[in-house]
Amino acid sequence: MQLAFALSPLIVLGFGAMLLMVAEAFARRQAGGGSSGLAMGTTVVFLAAGAFSFAVWLHGTESLEGLSQVAPWLLIDKFSLFFNVLLCLGGALASLLAGGYLPEHNLDRGEFYSLLLFSTFGAMMLAAAGDLLTVFLGLETMSLGAYALTAFRRTSARSAEGGLKYFLLGSFAAAVMLYGFALLYGATAHTDLAGIGATLASGGTKSPLVVVALVFVLIGLVFKVSAVPFHMWTPDAYEGAPTPATAFMGAVVKSGAFAMMLRVLLTMFNDPQSMSWASGWPPVLAWIAVLTMTVANLIAGRQESVKRMLAYSSVAHAGYILVAVVATARSAQQGSASVLFYLLTYTVSTVGAFGALIYCGRRGAEAVSYEDLAGIGKRHPAAALAFSFFLLSLAGIPPTAGFFGKWYVFRAAIDSGFYLLSIIAFINSVIGAYYYLRVLVYMYMREPAAGAPIATPMRSGYVAAALVLSAILVLALGILPSRSLDVAEAAATTLSG
Repeated sequence: MQLAFALSPLIVLGFGAMLLMVAEAFARRQAGGGSSGLAMGTTVVFLAAGAFSFAVWLHGTESLEGLSQVAPWLLIDKFSLFFNVLLCLGGALASLLAGGYLPEHNLDRGEFYSLLLFSTFGAMMLAAAGDLLTVFLGLETMSLGAYALTAFRRTSARSAEGGLKYFLLGSFAAAVMLYGFALLYGATAHTDLAGIGATLASGGTKSPLVVVALVFVLIGLVFKVSAVPFHMWTPDAYEGAPTPATAFMGAVVKSGAFAMMLRVLLTMFNDPQSMSWASGWPPVLAWIAVLTMTVANLIAGRQESVKRMLAYSSVAHAGYILVAVVATARSAQQGSASVLFYLLTYTVSTVGAFGALIYCGRRGAEAVSYEDLAGIGKRHPAAALAFSFFLLSLAGIPPTAGFFGKWYVFRAAIDSGFYLLSIIAFINSVIGAYYYLRVLVYMYMREPAAGAPIATPMRSGYVAAALVLSAILVLALGILPSRSLDVAEAAATTLSG
């Protein structure tokens, strides 16, 4: 019984996804082919799974019996429970956005919500995975849903192109990572992360086989977090996907990928040689972080599509998070806690930003480019205010959540002695503010060109609810960040301790 309680978040999400599939199959279709109540039902399932995760956290995993029966395949600890709540929050907000967006654009098909649930299920598996087998199963479950969501707009060539690129490159990266896993098994005779880590710590890291395996695993991890130079799929996939799916990938898929990265690096490659600055993974990730921040920010500033700009912005934020991942090499708890807190602030900010972009345009009068948003601050101040608020959070302007997310990342890097990396990250953060503020300039200081299409805000209670909830969380995390940071530190202690 206690084991079932510990696994209740996964059970609720899995059974909820299957029940919604059955409900969608037998539900009466509304006029126009829409599925009634699926968005709200999906949101309820996400919130229920998140509530069960919170209940398990409050009960304490230390006092639960039977966890050894699923270990090491699934590790039910505060680290995985933190990500369960975070992933369910991102999924719930994305499903609310879909409830308004899909009917508006004649895309309201029930399989969208099932894909959201099953992909999140895979991300939750990644956060709890303690074995290479469950890592790969969770990764593929999450990724397959994301591939399908990207290509969900069947009549759009751009959506099909983005989905195909994402699928082909993602499959290749997963194959490379799987080959690295096979090499690790051959070198250590273990598939559990802790067993591999213990074997490598006893002197196995000098083997060339392990070095090649580490390189292959890093390639797969870097691809999944959409960092340079494995980021090329991101703008096409983000632009081609329906905007709620883009918000889901930016929040849930990215968070699941970073959960996997922390679990793999700090459990499997945590020996002194693997974590050394001379021959380990920290210098590699440091260079990747610098390239990711710099390249993404420079390209984002040259985009004319707001959605592609937000896609490159997502790549840049992966670079900031990688700075904190590098800091874990010298301060595992502080670095991990800053990653977790940053992902929390980034989730609510990025879902809010994409939600505001959805809200700014209806079918036939969508907000796609900067020119589409020209003058919307005067015509529709509420929509412009919502978009501005979330963009300021992504830019790291106080007192929003994004400010403290970046603050804790920079502090973790400085406290760990990575001063140059911190300076580069700060400079890139200033550069990144340019393209966020550029949107505000168009909304409040520009007028649409003569004869140009004018974006018109849509009316949707679902989208409005998602924006209000995201805004409350952004303000709460910005004004009172200490409590959330304490929770992130408790989760990080489980992983690093």
